[in-house]
Amino acid sequence: MNQIATIGIDLAKNVFQIHGVDAAGSVVVRRKLRRSQVLGFFADLERCLVGMEPCAGAHFWARELTALGHEATRRA
Repeated sequence: MNQIATIGIDLAKNVFQIHGVDAAGSVVVRRKLRRSQVLGFFADLERCLVGMEPCAGAHFWARELTALGHEATRRA
């Protein structure tokens, strides 16, 4: 698999949508993850930029992903 440079994550209550691209912008991964799978998925990845919509839950996930070494950003 090509190395993921950026991931967009759609936060939800139970099922999260993940969309990852490489440095050239080619789609590398598209997945649905249950809440319980999210940290395990990101723990297995090389460090990357993770973007998510700004919401109350985004602060929690940004802290968790940053602790795993990723760069998390919340933008509208």
